[in-house]
Amino acid sequence: MKTRGVLVIADGLGDRPILELKGKTPLETANTPNLDRLACSGIVGLVDPYAPGVPCGTDVGTLCALGYDPFEYYKGRGPIEALGAGLQLEPGDVAFRCNFATIDEKGLVVDRRAGRIREGTSELASSLNNIYLSEDTVAFFAAGTEHRAALVLRGPGLSPAVSDSDPGTACEGRPMRKVYPLDNTPEAAKTARLLQKFLDIVKEKLKAHPVNLAREAAGLPPANAVLTRSAGRVTAIPPLVERYKGLKGALIAGENTVLAIGKMAGLEVFSGEGITGSYNFDPVAKARLALELIKRFDLVIIHVKAGDLAGHDGRWDLKIEVAEKLDLLVGSLLDVLQAGVHVAITGDHSTPCSVRDHSGDPVPAAIWGPAVRSDLQTHFGERSCAGGGLGRITGSAFFNILMDLMGFTSKLGA
Repeated sequence: MKTRGVLVIADGLGDRPILELKGKTPLETANTPNLDRLACSGIVGLVDPYAPGVPCGTDVGTLCALGYDPFEYYKGRGPIEALGAGLQLEPGDVAFRCNFATIDEKGLVVDRRAGRIREGTSELASSLNNIYLSEDTVAFFAAGTEHRAALVLRGPGLSPAVSDSDPGTACEGRPMRKVYPLDNTPEAAKTARLLQKFLDIVKEKLKAHPVNLAREAAGLPPANAVLTRSAGRVTAIPPLVERYKGLKGALIAGENTVLAIGKMAGLEVFSGEGITGSYNFDPVAKARLALELIKRFDLVIIHVKAGDLAGHDGRWDLKIEVAEKLDLLVGSLLDVLQAGVHVAITGDHSTPCSVRDHSGDPVPAAIWGPAVRSDLQTHFGERSCAGGGLGRITGSAFFNILMDLMGFTSKLGA
């Protein structure tokens, strides 16, 4: 017998003990009666998105949360970002994940996210799109969510084996890196040469762009450079409808990377007012849309990005606020959903505030619903979930358990 389900993926959910919180994590400190209700009536555990001690990016972590093996299907973040930003990819294209950034006159990176720029990115991106670089190669560029963007190089003889120009997370004060080939092939040398040419053109075009002049006049950091990383080529993944007996799924997200993965997985994707990839997301709006979609879909996935942002910003106070908004979202679901629907929550990775980056720590997880054998845990937090009935499992295993509870898995053997 098949049932329906809602899966909440909380980006950057896990954290580490924080001195200012008396050794608790933000999630353990937050007031989360609905998440505790989920834990009390359901089953909890810890999830290693890919494997214990292995930090995952949002792209890899989300693939794992949907039951995919990243070693088989992951070919770089760049193509996912490009698809999410609306760029078309052709065989042979090389795609890059990008940030608008602020650099000073010495080329040092002052802000990797240009103040988390939100307005004017489409205008900036338009000035960088469809640029002929020489050697029969054209650069296509598009804005993503907030400071994020994507670049596609199209031409003969290109390779994704090139280095990042991004100095890395929490590495402000360092210079943009020069791009170099990662192998000795002429294709990698050509790609590195043309990418560096594009980045130099970007600086000139953005220096006097009206959007940046207005930002500087308002005392805001200009988006006067682009950082590139995660080069890759597009790949196809089998849709969930083929893997799980005709499962019909939907994804709600405000972040282009996740929306792109949803499209690749054959999910119908939804966004809208209040469904953002930032701190200002509306938890009730996300829950309301999920409750509408669950009438038409077997599985509705809700992605919440803001906890990851708080971790990258080192703001445990904001991470507490995000956890409480997440609790409101879950409460809005539990108060309305019928008993025949399963509700699950997990994360794509941990983003500890002390690290300001993704870590290999597991994330707390829970499943609630009619087929669940509940355990004895009553609180949803990193340490309490460690003692739950799910044990410590991978992201793919967690998704498969949810699919089995919903009646969408196949028997192994006769």
